[in-house]
Amino acid sequence: MQVPAQFEYERATSVEDALAFLARHGPEARVVAGGHSLIPMMKLRLAQPDALIDINDVDELSYIRIDGDHLCLGALVRHAELLDSAVVGEHFAVFHDAERVIADPIVRNRGTIGGSLCQADPSEDLSAAFAAVHALAVIRGPDGSRTVPIREFHTGPYETAVEPGELLTELRVPIRPGGSSAYEKVERRVGDWPLAAAGAALWLEDGRIAEVGIGLTAVGAAHFVAVEAEEHLRGAEPSEEAFAEAGRIAAEHCDPGSDQRGPADYKRHLAGELTARALSRAFERAMGRSRT
Repeated sequence: MQVPAQFEYERATSVEDALAFLARHGPEARVVAGGHSLIPMMKLRLAQPDALIDINDVDELSYIRIDGDHLCLGALVRHAELLDSAVVGEHFAVFHDAERVIADPIVRNRGTIGGSLCQADPSEDLSAAFAAVHALAVIRGPDGSRTVPIREFHTGPYETAVEPGELLTELRVPIRPGGSSAYEKVERRVGDWPLAAAGAALWLEDGRIAEVGIGLTAVGAAHFVAVEAEEHLRGAEPSEEAFAEAGRIAAEHCDPGSDQRGPADYKRHLAGELTARALSRAFERAMGRSRT
């Protein structure tokens, strides 16, 4: 039987509560909501926190709303809520695409978007999706709130910009006209971690690509982003050839490893192919929207 090491347990009912508990228990305290990643690690004793701060009752972190020119998502939004939201689908189809292929209904009903991002698994789907749309992470601590671009949020495998005593509270996604997005993934079986996956977002202006975002996961892309491929596309005319070249560049600059899910060369090939597919699908959606 796998049993976690002993720990203290606190149940927060507000953000202030959670921050107070984090301050009380120190840097070895961990926040838990869905717990689908942390609890298995604790059972294997790969993680041994001194205290768990349960934030499931912090309702102020569970919301989806438009605030000016941003889509705002509370960190406690469940995967299923993100998938079911018409507002999310209207503005950022990439999230619906990604959520349809994340785990299974049990995980999606309990797991949270904040928990997924804070786990910082190198194969996490939402990390690539949020990177593609240039999201911002709002982090709250004893001295107030600060905002970090999601592309600077992940500092390494299983490491983030959230410091001890701080809490990720919100994801903010800029809304701008002329754009759409998509997510493509290859997995060994339904709900598995990806062999490779790519998220893409395009914003068009005067027939050219004014801005672009490409997120990659499971292929060793720094900060889950294909920066060089993005640079290639900015200002270019959208075409299958341009998207294929962006995929080639993305594959060239990622650094996948060989493991039980597949060899590195195959993952690199997938990174390029999925990047091109996601870009093409995002472009088709953007053109469809402009005709309606």
